[in-house]
Amino acid sequence: MMPCDKKEFQKTILAVDDTPDNLMLILEVLQDKYKVKTFKDPKKALEYLHGNVCIDLILLDIMMPELSGYDVLKVLKGNQKTKDIPVIFLTALSGEVDEQKGLEMGASDYITKPLSASILRARINVHLENMAAKEFLKSKADYLEVEIKKRTKEILSVQDITILTLASLAETRDIDTGRHLKRTQHYIKILASALKNHPKFMNYLSEDEIETLFRSAPLHDIGKVGIADKILLKPSMLSDTEFEIMKTHTTMGKEAIERAEEEAGFKANFLETAKEIAYCHHENYDGSGYPLGLSGDGIPISARLMALSDVYDALTSRRAYKEAMPHKEALSIIKEERGFKFDPDIVDAFLMCDSDFFEISQRFADSDVALEQKQKLIDRML
Repeated sequence: MMPCDKKEFQKTILAVDDTPDNLMLILEVLQDKYKVKTFKDPKKALEYLHGNVCIDLILLDIMMPELSGYDVLKVLKGNQKTKDIPVIFLTALSGEVDEQKGLEMGASDYITKPLSASILRARINVHLENMAAKEFLKSKADYLEVEIKKRTKEILSVQDITILTLASLAETRDIDTGRHLKRTQHYIKILASALKNHPKFMNYLSEDEIETLFRSAPLHDIGKVGIADKILLKPSMLSDTEFEIMKTHTTMGKEAIERAEEEAGFKANFLETAKEIAYCHHENYDGSGYPLGLSGDGIPISARLMALSDVYDALTSRRAYKEAMPHKEALSIIKEERGFKFDPDIVDAFLMCDSDFFEISQRFADSDVALEQKQKLIDRML
């Protein structure tokens, strides 16, 4: 296919008619304003069109031997590269039925013979102007689509940066987080993707919702910014009283996001999901969790997914008071908690993709240097 020179000002018209006198007339009438390509044989015209995309309009006789104008139009409309080229029928057939047939097949206009030079020029001009207008609107629409996608991407990027910035407020005060936020983001996405076709979850886990889960996950511990350093940074197990205070981070997280929504004056889908996760990711499937003591399907799906993701990361990550647990041991503990701490179906999905969890844990593992640097910072703070 020959490339079309978009910079060329003069339009090109292709005329197909088995009568040489008609082609001569068309050429005389149009050649002062347009480039004109003429063909007596419709088959050769189609061959030319197959190798040339620079035709702006086609004048087509109907009554031709072997291949009629209707046959040619059918071929043109069936080809992606020629289907939008305006076609004007030129014919001695003047019946209403003939004209209707041509228009229904996709012809742009219908001019009866003998041809009038002024009418031919006027009709051609109208259709070329219409095509120019369509191309202009299409280019504008394409431009706007690109701009909308660009701006949407920018907005999502700003949202992601804002989320990570807020989440890192908790992370910088807690040696145990490290790259916890990044890992749990990927864990929850792995689980959600594994369950998207499950009858119990498929109505919730659309592709958009899975992306929302991924983007909202870093806010699950945002409430920890409200926990005192002496509890949050304690290098040993918490007392019962301290643990009760630590548990309030779920409520503080939800309330912090609610205040952000109030200030913004609108509710966003990803913040709704973030609130569910922040508030309910410590709820247990058997009802023994906090802060509400929810159980079973009463716990939001987003929170159930985060619950397993969060615990796996806690088990397999180094803490100030413990070493990282091997993947197989963490796997065993999660299996034992099936139906108690975790939704059984989510545990089953985890067991089918646990190797992906292990790969993420290794890819985003906390470095010893980073942990040591954080520990030195905490030592100065205490």
